Amino acid sequence: MRFSGLRILKEGLTGNKGWSPHWRNPDPKTEYDIVIIGGGGHGLSTAYYLAKEHGLTNIAVLERGYLGGGNIGRNTTIVRANYYLPGNSEFYSHSLKLWEGLEQELNYNVMHSQRGIINLFHSDGQRDAAARRGNAMRNQGDDAHLLGRDELRKMLPFLNFDTARFPIYGGLYHPRGGTARHDAVAWGYARGADQRGVDLIQNCEVTGINTTNGQVTGVQTTRGPIRAKKVAMVAAGRSSQVAQMAGLRLPIESHILQAYVTEGLKPIIDNVVTFGMSHFYISQSDKGGLVFGGDLDFYASYAARGNLPGKEQVMEAAMTLMPAIGKARVLRSWGGIMDMSPDGSPIIDHTPICGLYLNTGWCYGGFKAVPASGFALAHLIATDRPHASAEKLRLDRFETGIGLMDEEGTGAQHNLH
Repeated sequence: MRFSGLRILKEGLTGNKGWSPHWRNPDPKTEYDIVIIGGGGHGLSTAYYLAKEHGLTNIAVLERGYLGGGNIGRNTTIVRANYYLPGNSEFYSHSLKLWEGLEQELNYNVMHSQRGIINLFHSDGQRDAAARRGNAMRNQGDDAHLLGRDELRKMLPFLNFDTARFPIYGGLYHPRGGTARHDAVAWGYARGADQRGVDLIQNCEVTGINTTNGQVTGVQTTRGPIRAKKVAMVAAGRSSQVAQMAGLRLPIESHILQAYVTEGLKPIIDNVVTFGMSHFYISQSDKGGLVFGGDLDFYASYAARGNLPGKEQVMEAAMTLMPAIGKARVLRSWGGIMDMSPDGSPIIDHTPICGLYLNTGWCYGGFKAVPASGFALAHLIATDRPHASAEKLRLDRFETGIGLMDEEGTGAQHNLH
């Protein structure tokens, strides 16, 4: 089943009776070549690229709940490639290029909107840092423009430019950045993987990882044991718990990141805007709701809900940057479980167990990385060699101290990234 304007018109005129399910709902087989633990964006994209790029189809994606029910459905939908350090810069640049052709490739509307991202700065030092980052982005082949105060006033007249504590000096503009529809991304990859023969197994929790003489041999699940030659752990905030089943201890802390959406409003914000003096970011959805978020809750937790001090911090930042938001009613909030690494950068690598692979440590960068993450992990699984875009995303950098990528410059403290 392919989507097209003509197909939509035909179905609309015939009672929408010709649509078929997006994917099958098969029972698990007793053995696969590859098992992927985690049916979120990263797991589904890995399965898709394994099938599309490498011709591997005897694959199962195991999800303990429903597809797309984790962090892929609990984020603020931002897509960008404005990273500074080597290792991150080329990876996210690759991901953005994949985003730009994703809808055509998947034949699925993921609502990718390149509305542009503006990172505000509020001091001379922050201006210098923004200029360095913008130059690094341009050197990588991406777009970046340093905007002055007057240019920003025309683009973002609703901001508080003259607050005594945090006057706005300017902003770093990344025009190719923007947003996408989070659940549509999961559905598009799931549909694409299923069409290529991948089994997507929902309501199938992994309860154990089997190994023999340092080699992975399969997994135990609530729907029975499954043998596999290779297993990939793609479980985001649950990565430490999954790895523990194989006797591995990961350099990961799990923290809650809250997000919020207001009632639907008339168009106000054309771009994604970030506040340089507090971790706050805001955009407007196609339904009109203002979507925004801020800092972590700053304590480790697996509860997918946030605390009141975290909410207070975000609301204070919102009012400082954009006082008019005080008139909007917040409809709901939610929490995602973030897999925070010590240097704030991700991990795509082998583990010490042969045939067992790891994808984790996404901190705040998980959603925007979905295409490149799946592409790179699929390459690693299929060839046992890292993809060029992910060569520096090694697990052993935390053991050796070589190749650490402290993107935020905040040291080896998980919750500050």
